[in-house]
Amino acid sequence: MLIQQTVVTRLDTGLLGPLRDIAPSLVLVFAAPRFFSDPDFVQKLSEAFPDARRIAVSTAGEISNQGVSEDSAVVTAIRFERTPFKLAATDIAGMDDSLGAGQRLAEQLQAPDLKAVMLFSQGVAVNGSELITGMVGVIGKQIPLTGGLAGDNGAFSQTWTLLDDKVSAKMMLAIGLYGDDFTFAHGSFGGWQSFGPARLATKAIGNVLYELDGEPALDIYRRYLGEYASGLPASGLLFPFAILADDRQETGLLRTLLGIDETVGSLTLAGDIPAGGYLKLMHASTDALIDGAEAAAEATLAMMNATGPGLALLVSCIGRKLVMGDRVDEEVEAVAAVFGQHCTLSGFYSYGEISPFNETTECKLHNQTMTITYLSEKG
Repeated sequence: MLIQQTVVTRLDTGLLGPLRDIAPSLVLVFAAPRFFSDPDFVQKLSEAFPDARRIAVSTAGEISNQGVSEDSAVVTAIRFERTPFKLAATDIAGMDDSLGAGQRLAEQLQAPDLKAVMLFSQGVAVNGSELITGMVGVIGKQIPLTGGLAGDNGAFSQTWTLLDDKVSAKMMLAIGLYGDDFTFAHGSFGGWQSFGPARLATKAIGNVLYELDGEPALDIYRRYLGEYASGLPASGLLFPFAILADDRQETGLLRTLLGIDETVGSLTLAGDIPAGGYLKLMHASTDALIDGAEAAAEATLAMMNATGPGLALLVSCIGRKLVMGDRVDEEVEAVAAVFGQHCTLSGFYSYGEISPFNETTECKLHNQTMTITYLSEKG
């Protein structure tokens, strides 16, 4: 497995030239939204990598070996020596089509030798929990599934993906990896802390939370946020919800706010909320989030059985980026310190992270975590 990477603020065939030297079979691009409205975007990638499959995802910030960047494109070229892969794509018709979109993607990848899947989803008109349920229902719980939801720099308006020569605001993408010649490891951790009492979700449908303890959810949320309430819905990224177990203990699952409805007083979250379950609000410090990123890297490292060059795909939540501010590079530096110099880092700040909790659990939609996927060929 060979990997080359560059970070650019404009796509130029000359700047991408060194990546062609490895004759890549797959090119991953994590880029600011403006690239996807540039008519030269598709053409430049096609000219630079005519023999490679090409995937691009819009972001709320880009991650590379150089750290965190904005208004850039992180282009990572990968040449698999012994690992077959297949790309799947489907358009999503809207939030209610999330389950079906997941099923359609999975059906394109399903095969006896399928060993892992990476999923890159539309970021604002999707129920990530239902999307994952659809995929897992087809490929099975035993196939690790990781990835993230696209971003648009915190506007929560329109996100983009690219597959080869097609750019779309509706297209969902997945990469299936096949055979036994690669290592696929993952880890996910947050670092947020809960505050306030547990609140009962007295009315919730899918990913829309209508009532907490019998009151409009938006009213209670505003009271907790205090001075931050004037900045809703954007300020909600700083205060996610923790989903609690029946005994009101934390499960590790968080949900980020995507939008509010003033008319009915509801909150739309990035994934499903269990009706009749308990929630708590969360907040975080920069140091705690950096420690969380390091914990995610260490969990990934514990699964790995590889010593050669590898790719670490980092998908971190935009809410973490907002909390850390100028120190956001430190969570990427913490991950790099765990993996060492032979690992290439690539990824983005997202609207949702996709990963199992650990090696033995099924995939979940996460919010406000650092989620890491490590990929390397054996031998």
